[in-house]
Amino acid sequence: MATSLVAIACGAMLSLPAMAKPAHAPAPHAALEAPSTRLSAEAQTIATWAVGRRDSHGLPFLIVDKRRATVSAFDASGRFLGSAPALLGLARGDDSVPGIGERKIADIRPHERTTPAGRFAAELGTNAGGEDILWVDYDAAVSMHRVRAVKAAEKRLERLASASPADNRISYGCINIPAAFYDGVVKPLFLPKNGIVYVLPETKPLAEVFGAAAMRTAQR
Repeated sequence: MATSLVAIACGAMLSLPAMAKPAHAPAPHAALEAPSTRLSAEAQTIATWAVGRRDSHGLPFLIVDKRRATVSAFDASGRFLGSAPALLGLARGDDSVPGIGERKIADIRPHERTTPAGRFAAELGTNAGGEDILWVDYDAAVSMHRVRAVKAAEKRLERLASASPADNRISYGCINIPAAFYDGVVKPLFLPKNGIVYVLPETKPLAEVFGAAAMRTAQR
């Protein structure tokens, strides 16, 4: 894999403004009862499917909602642990350009900077600079990591802290989240056995990405 994309996306980290602490649900499967203010209907569908059909195989999982620009975390039993805002790929779309993980950053055009949708077996690893990240799609060089201010003009910290998801599209495809959420929720959740990351589509139907079985499970 070319290291240029990862090196750019995972530059020096700056401190973040204080973020809300994740709310730990008191009962198992609270994810299935999470209010709509926390989860969209599509995220609720995938959480139900992941637990009800054991699609997550007893592993913790994350749901990335690109339309809301959020990441929601669940433990191995499906318990909702909290959500955080996220920065995503600049371009809207649900597929990575073939071979993009091997390309130099200068060769990636704006419309190719997508965060792919789908189900990913994710695992903790390191970037080119030796910092820990969560690999989502290794071949496409897509990871989840603490937000970094790569260029001051991009205002990544301000984008992440804003109330609207409209300005959260800026990365080359990686998923940037608050350092507090990465260190306090994502990293400890995935340390023992790794886990699953579900990235919801924004241009394709949910059933096209995750299959009709997910829809049937949610409708029961």
